[in-house]
Amino acid sequence: MQTFLVIWFILTAVSVAYVAYDLMVRTPEMKVMKWGWVVVTLYTGIFGLITYILSCREPSPGTHEKFVAPLWKQTVGSTIHCMAGDATGVIVVAFITALLNLPMGIDSILEYIAGFAFGLFIFQSLFMKDMLGGSYAEAVRKTWYPEWMSMNFVMAGMIPVMIILMTGDMRNMEVKSLRFWGIMSLASLVGGVLAIPVNWWMVKNKLKHGMGTERVLGKGGAKENNENKMGMDMPGMDMKATDKGVNHSMHAAKTGDNMKRMDMNSYVSLKTKITVAIISIIVLAIGISAAGYWGDFSMKPQDNRPMKMNKKM
Repeated sequence: MQTFLVIWFILTAVSVAYVAYDLMVRTPEMKVMKWGWVVVTLYTGIFGLITYILSCREPSPGTHEKFVAPLWKQTVGSTIHCMAGDATGVIVVAFITALLNLPMGIDSILEYIAGFAFGLFIFQSLFMKDMLGGSYAEAVRKTWYPEWMSMNFVMAGMIPVMIILMTGDMRNMEVKSLRFWGIMSLASLVGGVLAIPVNWWMVKNKLKHGMGTERVLGKGGAKENNENKMGMDMPGMDMKATDKGVNHSMHAAKTGDNMKRMDMNSYVSLKTKITVAIISIIVLAIGISAAGYWGDFSMKPQDNRPMKMNKKM
């Protein structure tokens, strides 16, 4: 296991370096998504790199708009954006609570709060506020629902992985151990996969953004020149493909305004939103129940009690 983890983290370092370099010199992704890809690749290693190459990396100059146009790639971008914020909050708190020797149940509650807060108030509202109209308060209002939906599914995957594996072997709770960070990587990967369906639904119904190109949408909402506003005069660009990709999650800005902004207006009914919210809560409850059955929420990192998994076996 130790050898496997060493190899895993070496590959992770190489993957992060490649993604960061490619985004810096080649692929014109929005700035916020550049950070998102780097962070998520740090958590998911070689899987993040493969996903990046298949869904985001520009194949040749001027083709990014067309390349990211399909709905499934827009969905991947949406999931990456949510994972970057949610998983960061979760992992930071997991590290702190392990050092403080807090019970896993308290740890899980704090992780949920931190993941949601970091995802909503930083990665969603702060980094995307210009594309949502420029007002931070308005950005929070428009993004709290999609962030909450993503968070519930992410945590439905992360909580059982962390609780079951960490309480199943006390060595996995030690923050100085590669096992601890390996579990964080696995939990992030499982949480991200579980969040894909709800992100597909939200992107399809314009409740959440997908991937974009900075020369069309700006660097996370930054001002642009008029000639580049709609992606014109860019060699090799397919405007039909560009429009198709952008319209999966965004509309054009107001006439005469040099700012491209996301249009989060959706025709999804309140009843449908409530139904999806209930489903997300049920899925989260299933994840928590699995964690409680096969793991132990009361266990602390420095406990010497028999492990719950061993007792059930």
